[in-house]
Amino acid sequence: LDQARVGFGDLTAVAATGGPGLVGGVMVGLTTGKAIAAARALPFIAVNHLEAHALTIRLTDDLPFPYLLLLVSGGHCQLLSVLGVGDYRRLGTTIDDAIGEAFDKTAKLLGFGYPGGPEVERAARNGNPERFKLPRPLMRRAGCDFSFSGLKTAVRRTVETLGPGTLAATDRDDLAAGFQAAAGDVLCDRLRHAVAAHDAHTVEGEGRTLVVAGGVAANQYLRDRVGAAAAAHGFAFMAPPARLCTDNGVMVAWAGIERLRLGLVDGLDASPRARWPLDPNAAPARGAGVKA
Repeated sequence: LDQARVGFGDLTAVAATGGPGLVGGVMVGLTTGKAIAAARALPFIAVNHLEAHALTIRLTDDLPFPYLLLLVSGGHCQLLSVLGVGDYRRLGTTIDDAIGEAFDKTAKLLGFGYPGGPEVERAARNGNPERFKLPRPLMRRAGCDFSFSGLKTAVRRTVETLGPGTLAATDRDDLAAGFQAAAGDVLCDRLRHAVAAHDAHTVEGEGRTLVVAGGVAANQYLRDRVGAAAAAHGFAFMAPPARLCTDNGVMVAWAGIERLRLGLVDGLDASPRARWPLDPNAAPARGAGVKA
């Protein structure tokens, strides 16, 4: 409010994240937002955190619906057809670890701090991605689902072979580059399958833009890889600026605006949700590593 030079009396509505996520943190923000809305008698919008990521590109680039979305973050890795506000078709999801989680755990194994994604990306710039033979889980398999658990495990075993705690800078750089290249290969392979699935949900010739969003979308190497893959399939490529890829209040406010314009407001009894899928009708993910 201070930065915008407005007061509580200038507000039209209040939006706060309602989930998904760790319930303790969600409860604090949601309760604060509801308290402000109640005190000022303002409409309240409980925003799905994933929808906030999905809609940010409409704030920065005014992109019309529909479009194909690659949502990549610490807790999620999904491909979705974005048909409208509140209208999503999940094409694929991770059956075990999210890509951001794999980046963070790889960073920890390499002795980097948290968050690990930026550290891995920096190290990878100096590394040889072909030195270590790392797996590409589900590569060339049917469907659009992801798996990163095996890749993460391969990194751990490689570190153990090299000698944990004694990694040379060259080892760290090469392993970071190999991990990042493997992750990029998986994303591009899954995207290849998603293109046809997305086209089935849209009118011919429409919606041929790929948007990448979420914290991992700040990785420039992955942006370049996915952008090139999108172009190869006849899709334009867009991504929010890096500062709006990681979790931020701007995206929640924008999602609130989008929903308010459509009259999609919530009561003050809105409950925090640990799980809140964008496509509640999507079939459950199947695989050995599926998390309950």
